[in-house]
Amino acid sequence: MMMVSSKIFSLLQFFALLNLFTVTFASTEEATALLKWKATFKNQDNSLLASWTQSSNACRDWYGVICFNGRVKTLNITNCGVIGTLYAFPFSSLPFLENLNLSNNNISGTIPPEIGNLTNLVYLDLNNNQISGTIPPQTGSLSKLQILRIFGNHLKGSIPEEIGYLRSLTDLSLSTNFLNGSIPASLGNLNNLSFLSLYDNQLSGSIPEEIGYLRSLTDLYLSTNFLNGSIPASLGKLNNLSFLSLYDNKLSGSIPDEIGYLTSLTDLYLNNNFLNGSIPASLWNLKNLSFLSLSENQLSGSIPQEIGYLRSLTNLHLNNNFLNGSIPPEIGNLWSLSIIDLSINSLKGSIPASLGNLRNVQSMFLDENNLTEEIPLSVCNLTSLKILYLRRNNLKGKVPQCLGNISGLQVLTMSRNNLSGVIPSSISNLRSLQILDLGRNSLEGAIPQCFGNINTLQVFDVQNNKLSGTLSTNFSIGSSLISLNLHGNELEGEIPRSLANCKKLQVLDLGNNHLNDTFPMWLGTLLELRVLRLTSNKLYGPIRSSGAEIMFPDLRTIDLSNNAFSKDLPTSLFQHLEGMRTIDKTMKVPSYEGYGDYQDSIVVVSKGLKLEVVRILSLYTVIDLSNNKFEGHIPSVLGDLIALRVLNMSHNGLKGHIPPSLGSLSVVESLDLSFNQLSGEIPQQLASLTSLGFLNLSHNYLQGCIPQGPQFRTFENNSYEGNDGLRGYPVSKGCGNDPVPDTNYTVSALDDQESNSEFLNDFWKAALMGYGSGLCIGLSIMYFMISTGNPIWLARIIDEMEHKINTRRRKKQQGQRNHRRRNNHF
Repeated sequence: MMMVSSKIFSLLQFFALLNLFTVTFASTEEATALLKWKATFKNQDNSLLASWTQSSNACRDWYGVICFNGRVKTLNITNCGVIGTLYAFPFSSLPFLENLNLSNNNISGTIPPEIGNLTNLVYLDLNNNQISGTIPPQTGSLSKLQILRIFGNHLKGSIPEEIGYLRSLTDLSLSTNFLNGSIPASLGNLNNLSFLSLYDNQLSGSIPEEIGYLRSLTDLYLSTNFLNGSIPASLGKLNNLSFLSLYDNKLSGSIPDEIGYLTSLTDLYLNNNFLNGSIPASLWNLKNLSFLSLSENQLSGSIPQEIGYLRSLTNLHLNNNFLNGSIPPEIGNLWSLSIIDLSINSLKGSIPASLGNLRNVQSMFLDENNLTEEIPLSVCNLTSLKILYLRRNNLKGKVPQCLGNISGLQVLTMSRNNLSGVIPSSISNLRSLQILDLGRNSLEGAIPQCFGNINTLQVFDVQNNKLSGTLSTNFSIGSSLISLNLHGNELEGEIPRSLANCKKLQVLDLGNNHLNDTFPMWLGTLLELRVLRLTSNKLYGPIRSSGAEIMFPDLRTIDLSNNAFSKDLPTSLFQHLEGMRTIDKTMKVPSYEGYGDYQDSIVVVSKGLKLEVVRILSLYTVIDLSNNKFEGHIPSVLGDLIALRVLNMSHNGLKGHIPPSLGSLSVVESLDLSFNQLSGEIPQQLASLTSLGFLNLSHNYLQGCIPQGPQFRTFENNSYEGNDGLRGYPVSKGCGNDPVPDTNYTVSALDDQESNSEFLNDFWKAALMGYGSGLCIGLSIMYFMISTGNPIWLARIIDEMEHKINTRRRKKQQGQRNHRRRNNHF
């Protein structure tokens, strides 16, 4: 008995040793294959994979490697900074691999078709790499695969039908790639699928009805593609669905009633499509819904009162549609709401007082509707409110004094309404306020002095109201003010010197008031100031340079028009405008913290027209000094401001020549120097300004030939009128050796009469053209032109003859001068 037991024990030892040998051999083979793959990495000094060596035990010592019975089961090297490809990956040498996670590295190249050899693979995660090419159809061979994640790469091509063979799949994430084509109907075979994410690709076609077969689905992400057609009613069969995201596609038609059957739904995103019709009443059955976004569609009809049943709703977005009717008071029952956005619709009537029940709401957008009546005082009960948008309505009455009780308010916009009364001083209690926009109303009275003490305030806009009194606001040190717009009021007195404390100020518009002061050169110390508008005030006197080395270094728009500034333009002012010396195509508009979408706007005179320009700093670089009493010369240093798009110095007393340096303003679109006392010729360099769309040099003392160029051919007589000494197109038929623009000389009888009239006005010029041949030849030519009744072509001949004769004369005179020089030299 003892002998049998001993033999059995020996036999077991033998098999154990044999198994150990086999396992050791297999592990060595797998380790060697992985080391060969590692050898292809571009970063061999990767610290996390330093443990991968020939001398160490792969199953015990290697980072990210887990074995079972000595065979590699899991390879997880996510976030290891690997720089390489999958071309040398040992797909055939890892037959027992179940989990492969290479996510969040820098793996590039394509996915080899050999990936189909990993037949035991359960988990495959390649997300957030640089993988390109297509998804190989061999992926469909991974029959045990439960999780497939390849999102955040550069994959293109279509989704292979073969993925529909992966019946064990529970998670399919292919989002954020460049996949195109349609969604394969074969995905409807994935009965176990609970998570499907295809968003942020280039998929097109309709959503297949077969998606409705995925009864286990809880999350469906198809947003940000080019999907079209209608939303399939079959989606209503997805009873377990909690998250449905179809936004930012081209879906059309109405929202199917069947969506209301998804009683487990918590988030519904249908925004940014072309959906029309009314909001289906069935949506109000979704008692678990917390996020509803139907914005930026073409939905119409009213908001039904049944919306009040969605007691779990925290976010309601119905903005940018064609909804009409009044705001249902039942919205006041949605006590969990934190964001409500009904903006940019056609809603009318008053703001329901019941909205004051929304004690948890933080953002309320009711702007750009047709709301009327007064702002209900119940709004002041919204103690959690941070953002309130009421702009672009027809609201009337006063700004509620009690708004000062909402201590956390950060953004308050009520512009473009019919509000009256004074600005309540209680608003200065809002110590978190960042944006205050009350512009374009009928507010009156003085601006409360205490507003300057709100150190968090970035935007203060009360433009185009009826505010009066002196601008006595004291802006404190440490101010966060970026934009101050007081344009279009009745403010008097001086510009407050405390503005120098606003070191972050970028936009300052004090135009169209009654301010009485000299030029505030001390504002030049504000290093971030980009827009300075002082137009249409009672400002006076010369602009005196302070002598400082840095003045207005970032200024992009300066508008001093319609004042009484006088004396010479100081060259030093323009020398420091560094912001206008570089054409910055990446220039950004001011950014304001918080959730506000406030956009600065100014009115500029460009191409002879007043234009309101929004997002001004990314579009216009302007100097407007028109309608003042400036004297002296135009500083040539203006030619260094190559970013200028609008230059207006009209209606002043400027003298001297137009600087040729203005020809360097390569992007200038509007140039107005009219109504001055400029003399001399128009510089030929201006003809190279290919962006110039408007030119006004009228009413000066200019003379000589008008330059010819592509843009100058487009300007008419009114660009030059009032300059009797100018010649050439379009004020006369030719000038020296300048080419006459091509013209259609087939004229009607009326045109003939006008041409004859012009010809008779130049009678004596034609009569005296007979240089060297006598007066009789000139009179003969004149007689022949009159008798033909169509003298235009002969006028061209005469102009050419005159040009040739003058050319010969100049050559003869030049030859005589050269002869005299030679004689003097000898």
